[in-house]
Amino acid sequence: MYDKRMNLYDATKFENIRGIIRNSMDQYADNNAFIIKETKGKEIKYKNITYRQLNEHVDSLGTKFLQMGLKDKRIAIIGKNRYEWVVTYLATINGTGIVVPLDKGLPEQEIESSLERSQANVIVFEEQYSEMMEHIKENNKTNVTEYICMDKQEKYPYLYDLIKEGKELLDQGNREFLDTPISSEKMCILLFTSGTTSKSKAVMLSHKNIASNIYSMTKSEDIRSTDTNIAFLPFHHTFGSTGILMFLSRGATNVFCDGLRHIQKNLVEYQVSTFVCVPLLIESIYKKIWQEIEKTGQTKKVKFGMKLSKFLLKFGIDIRAKLFKQIIDKLGGKIRSVISGASGLDPKVAEGFRAFGISVVQGYGLTETSPVLAAESAEAYKAGSTGLPMPDVEIKIDNPNESGIGEIIAKGPNIMLGYYENEEETNKVLKDGWFYTGDLGYIDNEGFLFITGRQKNVIVLKNGKNIYPEEIETLINNLPYVEESMVYGKEKDDDLIASVKIVYNKDYMNSHYPEKSEEEIKNIIWEDIKKINKTMPNYKHIKNLIITDEEMIKTTTAKIKRFEEMKKLEK
Repeated sequence: MYDKRMNLYDATKFENIRGIIRNSMDQYADNNAFIIKETKGKEIKYKNITYRQLNEHVDSLGTKFLQMGLKDKRIAIIGKNRYEWVVTYLATINGTGIVVPLDKGLPEQEIESSLERSQANVIVFEEQYSEMMEHIKENNKTNVTEYICMDKQEKYPYLYDLIKEGKELLDQGNREFLDTPISSEKMCILLFTSGTTSKSKAVMLSHKNIASNIYSMTKSEDIRSTDTNIAFLPFHHTFGSTGILMFLSRGATNVFCDGLRHIQKNLVEYQVSTFVCVPLLIESIYKKIWQEIEKTGQTKKVKFGMKLSKFLLKFGIDIRAKLFKQIIDKLGGKIRSVISGASGLDPKVAEGFRAFGISVVQGYGLTETSPVLAAESAEAYKAGSTGLPMPDVEIKIDNPNESGIGEIIAKGPNIMLGYYENEEETNKVLKDGWFYTGDLGYIDNEGFLFITGRQKNVIVLKNGKNIYPEEIETLINNLPYVEESMVYGKEKDDDLIASVKIVYNKDYMNSHYPEKSEEEIKNIIWEDIKKINKTMPNYKHIKNLIITDEEMIKTTTAKIKRFEEMKKLEK
C-alpha cells in the first residue's frame, strides 16, 4: 500500500507502559510533566511536577497499594481529568493490578452497575462522589472493599497520604513494586465502551495493546518535548488515557482545562501548542474565530489572505505566521497542531485551520483498538479522510459494494483481548485475528481511509439503496445556526424516509430572525434543507424535519446517543 507520509518520526517501541514511563523519566527527568493550577479564593498558584516527581509518585503509590494487599486487584477510578487520576492509573497498571476507568458523567445506578460488572475491589474517587460512595457502600452490591479519595477529607483514606507512606516504604528499601514483572499480554485495563447504539461493553486491553498504539501514534504525529498539551478528552475514554500517555512518552508538558467556557483563556494562560479533542470542540472554536472576524469587519481581508497564503505555499513561501498573527495570538500564540478524534470532523474546518498555519488532523479508532487505527499527519492528509493506517496496523474493506464501500476490518497488536465475560459478542467481532469494526468505509487508491457511516445507522430502503446518515449530517451541520443534527429512517408507507432532528442555536435565531415563532423558524430551516436536498439524489432527500433548541443526549466525548434519541422519538 502506498504510504504518502513524507517521513515517519523516530520512536522507541516498548512492550509495556512501565517501560514508556521509565524511559520518559530517564530522558526528560527535569521537564515539567504537569502544571497544576491551585486556586485559593482569589489567589492562583501554579505547581510544576517534573517527570522525576511523576515517576516517584507512581512508584510510591504502587508500593503502598501492594503493601495494602492489592496485588492483582481491580482498581476503579472516577473523577475529572486531573493529576491524581493519572498517578492512580499508572500505579495500578505498572505493577499492582487491573485499572477500571469509569465515566464520571454516568448516573449513580450505572456507576454502581459498572463496579458490579467489572468486579472492582477498590475505587479511587473525587470528593464530589463521596455521597454516592456512601450509597454504594450501603447497597453492598459490589466487591469494593477499599474507598480512597483524591481530596483530603475525614471519612476516607487520602491518596496523598498513601503516596507519602509508599515513599517511606521505598526509602526503607521496599522494591516489591519496582521489581514486579509486567505481563504484556494479560488484561491490565477494563474499559467500558461509550454505548452510543446499545448497552456498553467492557473491553479488555493489555499493556501490549496500549504500548503498540502509543508507538504507532508517536511514529505518525509530530509530538515534541517542548510542547504544552491541554488534556481535553476525558481520561476514562481510550483516546483520553492513551493520548495523555502519548504526550508523556515524548516529554511534553500537560495542563488541564477549567471547563469548556474557559478554553480560550486556558489556551492563552498556558500557551498551549497542541491538544487532542472532539470535532464539536474544534468546530466551535473555528466558528467563534469567524464570528470575531465578521464582527470586526475583516472577513474579506482574511479570506484574501487565506487564498494568497495557499498560493504562495505552492512555491514554498509560508507567510501564515505573519498574516494571521492576531488569530494565533487569541489562541495563545503558540498553537501549532490539533488532533481530532471520536467522530468525523468537517473538512472545511480542518482546511481553514491549516490556512491559518495550524495543522489539524483527524484519526479514527475504537475502544476495542486501543484506540487508533488510522490517522492523518501534518505530511499526509486528504479532505474527508481519516488518514492512513497506523504503522503496525492492517486495514481492509470486507465485502465491498459496487462503490467500494464495506465494513472496515483491522488487524494489529492494538486489537483488544475481547469483551469481558461476553464470549458471544467477542466472537461476533473477532474472526481469524481480524476485528470487525461495524463501521462502513472505503480505501482510495492512495491508501487513505474514508468513513461513510456506522453499519447500525445505515438506512436501508426497500429498493436496496443505502443512506448513510453521517454523510447528510455533515452537510446540515454546516448551516450557521445548527448546533447538532441526527439523520434517521422514519417508517412511512411500508418503507423508510430520511428524517432529521436538528438542534438550532437560539441566540443565532433571535439575532438574525427576531420575534419569529417556532413554526416560522421551522419554515426557515426547511428552506435550507430543500437546498441541501437539491445537491443529493432523490432517495437521499430529507422528507421529515424535527427542530428543537434542547441539546441531544450525548456521551462524554460528545457523540450523540442515537439509541436513546431514537427511543425518545418513538414515544
